[in-house]
Amino acid sequence: MTWLMPAETASQDRIWMAFPREGQTLGETSAEREAGYAAWAHVANTIAGFQPVSIIVDPTEMTRAKGLLSSVITIHECTIDDFWMRDSGPTFVHAADGTLAAVDWVFNGWGGGDWTESGNDRDLARFIADLAGVPVVPSLLVNEGGGIHVDGEGTVLLTETVQLDPGRNPNLDKTRVAEEISRTLGTTKAIWLPRGLERDYETFGTRGHVDIIACIPSPGVILLHDQRDPSHPDHAVMQQIRTQLAGETDAQGRSFEIIDLPAPETLTDAHGPVDWSYVNHLVINDAVIACSFGEERTDAQAQEILAAAYPGRQIVGVDATELFARGGGVHCITQQQPAPRVS
Repeated sequence: MTWLMPAETASQDRIWMAFPREGQTLGETSAEREAGYAAWAHVANTIAGFQPVSIIVDPTEMTRAKGLLSSVITIHECTIDDFWMRDSGPTFVHAADGTLAAVDWVFNGWGGGDWTESGNDRDLARFIADLAGVPVVPSLLVNEGGGIHVDGEGTVLLTETVQLDPGRNPNLDKTRVAEEISRTLGTTKAIWLPRGLERDYETFGTRGHVDIIACIPSPGVILLHDQRDPSHPDHAVMQQIRTQLAGETDAQGRSFEIIDLPAPETLTDAHGPVDWSYVNHLVINDAVIACSFGEERTDAQAQEILAAAYPGRQIVGVDATELFARGGGVHCITQQQPAPRVS
């Protein structure tokens, strides 16, 4: 069977999310937890204004979820551990005949750590595939949706510190990982980035997810996180990655046009250098749900760049500071379900 993950700009049937439940990443205080619940609900309600949203809710959070979520959102009850749907949920792909299937990666809590629990998420991809009425594509690769990005034409962006992480796939090398990615996603060219942003290697980080660094809004084009302040550790990281990508070609042999997405001006928070990034946006059918950070100039600049990169789509900013305080952004908490492809 041949599978192909379409570009994120392909037509979608719905967006999947998971509602937060109490745990280490949600927050230690009542105020922090409430802010987390509100942030997830705001993203879900915003998307639901454009297209269907289905959300997985742990039994302990059903009352709260129903009170915060729009009535047009479909709620499915299921015991879960994590609520970063991009990572714990399935990755949807097309079969050769255009029908849909769901890749079931092994999710072990971003390489495992004493702060993570993933036992209840082991069957989440299959649970969602059943709700969507699509077959499962099983995989033994430990991987997360935030650790991959495709252009729908054979190219995939990966990160050495994610798929080759000893806590994820200790016995695999680049060749074997690329072969499994090719089998499940239909890619023919893997571009390996050396690492991710500095903050992503702290306790609650993913150790280098690509969806905060780079994305491909259209074939041959890369939107790239651009930390311009030399005092920030990500400045050197992104200079290295930009130089690499400038010398790469995609699966079709095209050199990339690189469009810089400047980072917000805020450099630090109470925990050190921030990893705030406008790259971590969600593309839906008629809009782009963009991260904003309460910075009038850079938020507007980023939205202008996104509008040019995604012509015909409305750019909608949502405050992502509470999301990033917990380890990710809008893209990290969502997963698109493409529409079946019509031949």
